[in-house]
Amino acid sequence: MLAGLTVVATGSLDGYTREGAQEAIIKAGGKAASSVSKKTDFVAAGPGAGSKLAKAEDLGIRILDAAQFHTLVTQGPEALDA
Repeated sequence: MLAGLTVVATGSLDGYTREGAQEAIIKAGGKAASSVSKKTDFVAAGPGAGSKLAKAEDLGIRILDAAQFHTLVTQGPEALDA
Protein backbone atom coordinates (compact mmCIF):
# COMPACT_ATOMS: atom_id res chain seq x y z
CA MET A 1 0.00 0.00 0.00
CA LEU A 2 2.74 2.47 0.98
CA ALA A 3 5.57 0.74 -0.88
CA GLY A 4 8.26 3.23 -1.80
CA LEU A 5 6.75 6.02 0.33
CA THR A 6 8.43 7.70 3.28
CA VAL A 7 6.25 9.05 6.08
CA VAL A 8 7.22 11.10 9.14
CA ALA A 9 4.88 11.22 12.14
CA THR A 10 5.33 14.16 14.50
CA GLY A 11 3.40 15.64 17.37
CA SER A 12 0.56 13.75 19.02
CA LEU A 13 -1.76 11.91 16.64
CA ASP A 14 -5.14 10.90 18.05
CA GLY A 15 -5.37 7.13 18.32
CA TYR A 16 -1.63 6.52 17.94
CA THR A 17 1.39 6.51 20.20
CA ARG A 18 4.62 7.60 18.53
CA GLU A 19 5.66 3.94 18.29
CA GLY A 20 2.19 2.94 17.13
CA ALA A 21 2.29 5.45 14.29
CA GLN A 22 5.67 4.14 13.14
CA GLU A 23 4.41 0.56 13.34
CA ALA A 24 1.32 1.47 11.28
CA ILE A 25 3.52 3.00 8.56
CA ILE A 26 5.78 -0.06 8.42
CA LYS A 27 2.84 -2.49 8.53
CA ALA A 28 1.35 -0.66 5.51
CA GLY A 29 4.64 -1.16 3.65
CA GLY A 30 6.07 2.34 4.01
CA LYS A 31 9.26 3.68 5.52
CA ALA A 32 8.85 5.43 8.89
CA ALA A 33 11.43 8.21 8.99
CA SER A 34 12.37 10.27 12.02
CA SER A 35 13.38 13.42 10.14
CA VAL A 36 11.88 15.41 7.27
CA SER A 37 13.84 15.66 4.02
CA LYS A 38 13.07 16.26 0.36
CA LYS A 39 12.63 12.48 0.06
CA THR A 40 9.71 12.53 2.53
CA ASP A 41 6.33 11.91 0.88
CA PHE A 42 3.97 12.72 3.78
CA VAL A 43 4.21 14.27 7.23
CA ALA A 44 1.51 13.34 9.72
CA ALA A 45 1.40 16.20 12.21
CA GLY A 46 -0.55 16.67 15.39
CA PRO A 47 -0.37 19.14 18.25
CA GLY A 48 3.23 19.79 19.29
CA ALA A 49 4.69 19.03 15.85
CA GLY A 50 7.22 21.88 15.96
CA SER A 51 10.23 22.09 13.64
CA LYS A 52 9.38 18.99 11.56
CA LEU A 53 6.10 20.59 10.56
CA ALA A 54 7.85 23.85 9.65
CA LYS A 55 10.43 21.99 7.55
CA ALA A 56 7.69 20.03 5.75
CA GLU A 57 5.90 23.29 4.93
CA ASP A 58 9.15 24.81 3.62
CA LEU A 59 9.75 21.78 1.39
CA GLY A 60 6.14 21.66 0.14
CA ILE A 61 5.50 18.18 1.54
CA ARG A 62 1.89 17.10 2.00
CA ILE A 63 0.86 17.39 5.65
CA LEU A 64 -1.78 15.09 7.10
CA ASP A 65 -3.85 15.36 10.27
CA ALA A 66 -4.60 12.31 12.44
CA ALA A 67 -7.71 11.30 10.46
CA GLN A 68 -5.88 11.58 7.13
CA PHE A 69 -2.95 9.60 8.56
CA HIS A 70 -5.34 6.82 9.59
CA THR A 71 -6.77 6.79 6.06
CA LEU A 72 -3.25 6.67 4.59
CA VAL A 73 -2.12 3.66 6.63
CA THR A 74 -5.38 1.71 6.33
CA GLN A 75 -6.51 2.50 2.76
CA GLY A 76 -3.45 3.87 0.99
CA PRO A 77 -2.60 7.25 -0.55
CA GLU A 78 -5.26 6.95 -3.27
CA ALA A 79 -7.98 7.18 -0.60
CA LEU A 80 -6.76 10.63 0.49
CA ASP A 81 -7.92 12.18 -2.77
CA ALA A 82 -11.12 10.18 -3.12
